[in-house]
Amino acid sequence: MQELVKIGFLGITGVLLAAQFKGHKPEYAVYIGFGISIVIFAFALGQVEAILSQMDKVMGYLEGTEGYLAVLVKVLGIAYICEFSAGICKDAGYQSVAGQIEVLGKLAVMFAGLPVLMAVVEMIHGFL
Repeated sequence: MQELVKIGFLGITGVLLAAQFKGHKPEYAVYIGFGISIVIFAFALGQVEAILSQMDKVMGYLEGTEGYLAVLVKVLGIAYICEFSAGICKDAGYQSVAGQIEVLGKLAVMFAGLPVLMAVVEMIHGFL
C-alpha cells in the first residue's frame, strides 16, 4: 500500500513539473511525462512478476486448465501494454496513433481468446 502511495505522489509530482514546462518548453513536458510513465510502468511490471508467481500456484491446483489461465494472463498483458502505449501517444498529441494502438489491442485480445472460443464451441458440439 505504501508503494502505491509513493507511485501516486510520483505521478502527481511529475504532472505538476510537466505543467510548469508546458508553457515555455512543451517538448520538456512531453519528456517528463514519458519518463514518469516509464518509471510507473516499471513498477507495474514488478507487481506483475508477483502476480505471475501466484498464478503458477493456482495452475498447480487446476490440472488441465492451464491453457485458459495462460490466455487470461496474455489478454491482461495485451490490454495493459496497449492502454499504456495509447496513453503516452495521447499525451504527446497523437490521438490517431493512440486510436490505432487501441484497435490493434482489441484485435490482439480477440485473437488471443480464439482458443477459448474454439474449446467452448467444441464442448457445445460434443453435447449435440
